[in-house]
Amino acid sequence: MKTYSHKAARSPSPDDNHSYLRRMNYIFDLNMKVRDYECDLQGIVNNANYQHYIEHTRHEFLLSRGISFAELHEKGIDAVVARLNMAFKTPLRSRDEFVSRLALTKEGIKYVFHQDIYRLPDLTPVIRATVEAVCLVHGKLGTCEELDSLLCE
Repeated sequence: MKTYSHKAARSPSPDDNHSYLRRMNYIFDLNMKVRDYECDLQGIVNNANYQHYIEHTRHEFLLSRGISFAELHEKGIDAVVARLNMAFKTPLRSRDEFVSRLALTKEGIKYVFHQDIYRLPDLTPVIRATVEAVCLVHGKLGTCEELDSLLCE
């Protein structure tokens, strides 16, 4: 009979988190605060609200770089989410302050937003997310010069 040894998973140390922060090349931060109505009966932020937080961060990032979704749409360019993945780490509670951080890469025609939320002031990881977006240019998959310019910063 074979026996298997199982090592207990170690809890990440604060140093692990700071190492991750150093590796990720964030290009935008947005500070926010949890509002009471975003919490469920358990007293924690309802999972759907995290998607609102990261979407708001992407929009504010683009606006900070002079890019407006409305203006892109008027040019026939629509950036749309093709895939979203969120890994929940630690829940936020009412009145918690947090920072939503963003990094951007491109894989083929996909713009990949690496978005992480950290509770303040201790920078405890809350979620780690990747959002893959594509551009429809006059209804067909294409690239967007405005978004491409962000990759050169």
